[in-house]
Amino acid sequence: MIGAYGQNGFFDEAMLAFKRMQEENVPANLVTMVSLLSANADPESTHCHATKTGLVNDASVITSLICQYATRRNTESGKLLYKSLPQKNLVSLTALMSSYTEKGDLFQVMSCFAHLQQLEMKLDAVAMVCILHGMKDPMGFCLGLAFHAYGLKSGLSADSLVANGLISLYSRFDKIETAFSLLSEIHEKTLISWNSLISGCVQAGRPSDALEVFFQMKMSGHSPDAITISSLLSGCCQLGYLQFGERLHNYILRNNHEVEDFVGTALIDMYIKCGRIEHAERVFKSIEEPCLATWNSMISGYSLYGLEHEALACFSEMQNQGIKPDKITFLGVLAACTHGGLVQEGRKHFQIMREQFNMVPDLQHYACMVGLFGRAGLFEEALMFIRNMEMEPDFAVWATLLSACCIHQEVKLGEYVARKLFFLDSNNGGFFVLMSNLYAVKGMWDEVARVREMMRESGGDGCSGISVIEMTSLEDMNVNLSSSKSSLNANAWQPLLSLY
Repeated sequence: MIGAYGQNGFFDEAMLAFKRMQEENVPANLVTMVSLLSANADPESTHCHATKTGLVNDASVITSLICQYATRRNTESGKLLYKSLPQKNLVSLTALMSSYTEKGDLFQVMSCFAHLQQLEMKLDAVAMVCILHGMKDPMGFCLGLAFHAYGLKSGLSADSLVANGLISLYSRFDKIETAFSLLSEIHEKTLISWNSLISGCVQAGRPSDALEVFFQMKMSGHSPDAITISSLLSGCCQLGYLQFGERLHNYILRNNHEVEDFVGTALIDMYIKCGRIEHAERVFKSIEEPCLATWNSMISGYSLYGLEHEALACFSEMQNQGIKPDKITFLGVLAACTHGGLVQEGRKHFQIMREQFNMVPDLQHYACMVGLFGRAGLFEEALMFIRNMEMEPDFAVWATLLSACCIHQEVKLGEYVARKLFFLDSNNGGFFVLMSNLYAVKGMWDEVARVREMMRESGGDGCSGISVIEMTSLEDMNVNLSSSKSSLNANAWQPLLSLY
């Protein structure tokens, strides 16, 4: 029962079954320990129990413990336990290398890999993918190239799992052309391969390329799944393509795809960012059991549209449903309070976040609170709040206060804050624009000219900007995409017809 609960994601039920087992004095064996760890049990508690019952000397139990320690980023405990493993194995070494990779400890990754070679072991496809997946730091990209070379030499790169991992790696570091090249080398392209590149293009901020890959995928005979659709919806957010997002929504409904979890969240996010909050509400209400990410999207959406009371009501309803908020939830709630000028509500929810849920605020939460006080004209409280912060205020925190100074035409305080911003990042032209506007409102034209001159000397004129427009037809969309680096021909749009 413990194993069955764990395999199906019912971790709490697995722990209750183990507790009942102990109450009935049923002794645990090796299978019990391994099943508990696969059910996401706390490795330290399980380790203690295994030591007390004498099961800790078994290789399968030690390997499972190492994997759990590594998964929870307690890599040093996993490494110490690895030394007690009588027969070293690839599974435990893979877990350690993957954990070190995610932590950015490249020296330890290479040490483990060297140890693996000394044992005359070779990485398999699963191990390779685990390592590639953890390479998120820019310094890790060079190591990723080394493992790609290892894959070419060992023949692992021909494996579809490894190829997909490499596509994700290069996409993550904006090497889209290389990712395209890797996809073209795969003889039998699976849906996972296409999804890896589509998702990679979107994450790299190249949604037009993601659409091109999607059209190629359709022409190759593959139909989109939930992951494809979620990635494309995210691309629609970046491009402002409401029309294409609606076609994807129609495709979901026509093909009876479940609008749950990440698909529903992606739809809500797309409608919110494309200016259709009422459509987002309808999608949200159609979801039977919204997950935390879905609630967060709706709360943030209401906040973005200045619907602070709806955001707070949504937050209350989420708690009534038994969903525990996270830091993203409170970011949306605090932003709603800031936009609505709800100072007391903002204070209350910031306190709830810290005291009731024991969360340590991030700089974004602090910036929201500074914006809340500043917009309300409570500058003394805003400055005291910054002074009492548990971390050093960054550019965003001070910029939020300067924006409030512009609203209330507080020149002296604005100048003080602008100096702070200049020393933090003199190349960021945003605070120059704010100060120029503040001086202009007060009629201080000599100061306006001085700030504009400083802006030009720093290399920015404050005139850069981006506009997003809705295309009225597929032809317009095609013309727009054709101007990009990866242009599409007319035939590439044919697969889109299947979404209508």
